[in-house]
Amino acid sequence: MTESSVYIGIDPTAARLSAYAVLDEHLKIAKRGRASIEELVKIAASYPAAVCAVDAPIAPAKGLLEDPDYRHRLGLDPKRANFSAFRVCEYELRKRKITVSTTPKDPEQASKWMQMGWQLYEGLRKADYVEYPRVGSRRMLETYPYATFTALIGKRPYSKSSIEGLLQRQLVLFEEGIEVPDPMPHLEEWTRHRIKTGRIGRKNILTHNMLDALTAAYTAFVVEREPQNVVALGDVLEGQIVLPVESLMDLYQ
Repeated sequence: MTESSVYIGIDPTAARLSAYAVLDEHLKIAKRGRASIEELVKIAASYPAAVCAVDAPIAPAKGLLEDPDYRHRLGLDPKRANFSAFRVCEYELRKRKITVSTTPKDPEQASKWMQMGWQLYEGLRKADYVEYPRVGSRRMLETYPYATFTALIGKRPYSKSSIEGLLQRQLVLFEEGIEVPDPMPHLEEWTRHRIKTGRIGRKNILTHNMLDALTAAYTAFVVEREPQNVVALGDVLEGQIVLPVESLMDLYQ
């Protein structure tokens, strides 16, 4: 670990421009914004030491759960095909009632945002980023902010499209020590008159894409600074989902 390391989080799930955030070793926001895949690779390549966490599958599915022996090792009925369409990491989340998108085996059948994620990972590889759990001055990994919020809260969060979901997520990040505005003063504006007349502003409340990018960057920070507080779900053969928590509950409501 070097003092010059930065921690990059990228959320390519939105549209043409992806949300990104860069944290320093003190969890202060060094940079954040929206950028194309090409611009994101240039940003990541500009840092000699960095960990980059991306909210997207790192590779197409390999069909590991189609193998009866593999299913048996996970405690699944080897004769039944349920869960066989998922990557192992996706199964590990779904069995805990944490919803997650299914990554197909055929890249052509993948959602646009997944394909953008693969373009990003390929660009990072060309910039000498190595895939977790490998160690190097530049590392990259897959994460899933929704699962991170679920684990940190202890239950599934409010919808990220709602104001309470945004406040909840920003409060979680604030209490983890990330340099985001404290969302609690925002509630002081929730007077009867303002609610009735639709005059509740969103000043200092970040978008859900930026909150996800910051959560990914926080995951990158924990991977390097507090590796004992990391869970890596799944099989390295098809990609692991890395979360910044020591352990997961068996079920989340």
